[in-house]
Amino acid sequence: MTALTQGIDHLGLTVGDLAASRAFFVEALGWTQFGGNPDYPSTYVTDGVSKITLWQQTQVDGPTFDRHANLGLHHTALKIGSEAALRTLFEQVKDWPKVVVEFAPEPSGKGPKIHFMIREPGGTRLEVSYDPR
Repeated sequence: MTALTQGIDHLGLTVGDLAASRAFFVEALGWTQFGGNPDYPSTYVTDGVSKITLWQQTQVDGPTFDRHANLGLHHTALKIGSEAALRTLFEQVKDWPKVVVEFAPEPSGKGPKIHFMIREPGGTRLEVSYDPR
């Protein structure tokens, strides 16, 4: 059987602080905002290849995501073109307001892939990786 799908159109993330997440994606990662809906509220961002919709969490006292216990999104993984760019980006984002560093650049398993993991200001776990293969 041949798949009829053609990849992911966009990824939708519910975030705890839409303004902080938007600023992180646009100012720290260099993405572009290409739309949004203030009534929803949401913001649409892209790096020119991938698209992400950021939605403001409305149930403030609701449960937080536990990657070991909850079904659904475990993390969002972004790829990068070189190890130098990966390390440069880590330096740009590690001290960004409300960013939590889970781990700095390190080999993924036995390598050669290198990655780091953070929580962006809105609470979503982001992995950034470079794979030379």
